[in-house]
Amino acid sequence: AKEAGLDLSAISGSGPKGRIVKADVEAAGKDGSAKAAAAPASAPAAAQAMSDDQVMKLFEEGSYELIPHDSMRKTIARRLVEAKSTIPHFYLTLDCEIDALLALRKQLNEAAPKVKTEDGEKPAYKLSVNDMVIKAHAKALAMVPEANVSWTENAMVKHRHADVGVAVSIPGGLITPIIRRADEKTLSAISNEMKDLATRARSRKLKTEEFQGGNTAVSNLGMFGIKDFAAVINPPHATILAVGAGEQRAVVKDGEVKVATVMSVTLSTDHRAVDGALGAELLAAFKKVIENPLTMLI
Repeated sequence: AKEAGLDLSAISGSGPKGRIVKADVEAAGKDGSAKAAAAPASAPAAAQAMSDDQVMKLFEEGSYELIPHDSMRKTIARRLVEAKSTIPHFYLTLDCEIDALLALRKQLNEAAPKVKTEDGEKPAYKLSVNDMVIKAHAKALAMVPEANVSWTENAMVKHRHADVGVAVSIPGGLITPIIRRADEKTLSAISNEMKDLATRARSRKLKTEEFQGGNTAVSNLGMFGIKDFAAVINPPHATILAVGAGEQRAVVKDGEVKVATVMSVTLSTDHRAVDGALGAELLAAFKKVIENPLTMLI
């Protein structure tokens, strides 16, 4: 069909479930009914998604249930298509040893003071690995300020603070509440703020300013046992850090095989704003902080 200059969307299929077969293409070529309009030489033809009718023809009637999209799912779909279509994604992955981080987390949680609540006394905070990842990513951006940017056509927006969005799964979709100035906040403050934001996100009670904007984001699927993955950048961010599960792996140290708890992380960058070398510098800074967690307390 391409060689003959035919528009497939104008051809009626006679095959199973309306599929276009060779005979349909040959017939359309003879009568000229499906000749494609010539596209301007300067602009390549845009890829067209399958229509609803084309999709439904592929499945036997009665073998499925139709669940209409709500406004959230439509917004997520639109923004993902926009992000992948307009942002040149570039990916960098490395492994971080987190035994020291896990030990510090345990020590800090055990030392948490008790506070009185309506339900009795409870710890003033309970740090998660994700809380420490947020802090480490924010600190890394402060160490590599050239990567703490957003792209616009006329100028590079260089941010003075690290406002870190954190992907939170909610019924029917995903939302990214933001920890403002995470580079300046203590781990306990980040932990308590994140718990509050996540709770209100799941009940859809976030204010608009609490999930719009930000400079970067963290997406953590480690709790599901995912080893590594690459996340889609959320404009106007230029980076997003995808965090996998911490798992015990064999590592070589001083010529000997030893066991360490290793976490794989992948940084997605907007290549217009953060080049490969700069992204590598940012990820190296993150690794330095996460493997030397006491620096988060300074």
